[in-house]
Amino acid sequence: MKLLRYGDKGAEKPGLLDANGRIRDLSAHVADIAGDVLTPSGLAALAALDPASLPLVAGQPRIGACVGQIGKFVCIGLNYADHAAEANMEVPKEPIIFNKWTSAINGPNDDVEIPRGSVKTDWEVELGVVIGKGGRNIDEANALEHVAGYCVINDVSEREWQLERGGTWDKGKGFDTFGPIGPWLVTRDEVADPHNLDLWLEVDGHRYQQGNTRTLIFNVPQLVAYLSRCMSLQPGDVISTGTPPGVGMGVKPQPVFLRAGQRMRLGIEGLGEQQQLTVQAD
Repeated sequence: MKLLRYGDKGAEKPGLLDANGRIRDLSAHVADIAGDVLTPSGLAALAALDPASLPLVAGQPRIGACVGQIGKFVCIGLNYADHAAEANMEVPKEPIIFNKWTSAINGPNDDVEIPRGSVKTDWEVELGVVIGKGGRNIDEANALEHVAGYCVINDVSEREWQLERGGTWDKGKGFDTFGPIGPWLVTRDEVADPHNLDLWLEVDGHRYQQGNTRTLIFNVPQLVAYLSRCMSLQPGDVISTGTPPGVGMGVKPQPVFLRAGQRMRLGIEGLGEQQQLTVQAD
């Protein structure tokens, strides 16, 4: 299934994308694509519905983040060896963990705000993993059973706040609008191999990032198991798994950063595309 949320920001409704690419309304069956709806039993109930029996959604509504009521938005840094090289950083021996604040969550096609005074806002296309079955101290061999599905994430990053102002990376990662998620959540049964997906990102039509999840340093089962030793994972938690090379700060000989009025377009094989206009924050 491809699950999504549509409508005005803060008032999104649950939906399903049918085989013809049309949005079907799920409001009569679930309140949101969130929490227990993402558990194995919750997804099984949705899978048992006949999409043709669900009301068609007219027009082209705004698409919101594909998961609602996200409790934790956990990110992994330097998880592609070639990206670590372009950042002049060592390949990590254990996953590097940081967070995006939930106030950063954005729809996949919503505007991205360049923070006031920023001259180093950057892009990062990433595979998102959505937890369906909660737990802690999860065995790596069973870790995929805890995954509800996958999505596209743009881990927008302000590099000065991330790397030059002391403390943790979180500061540069959590500005408002810095977490576009979606357009849809593709359930695990529809993704044959999450470790063989092409992912890419363009700015104003120029392709900067082109990679494949086969070059992840820590794969999805390893990340789920590792994180579950640090914290309990709960249905609807989102893990952003890292980015391949081609970020703006790695461009040679001169880094390239975002400015207001540019268009980002990014996607992952089988998981859909995002498109964001950059605007200047107030």
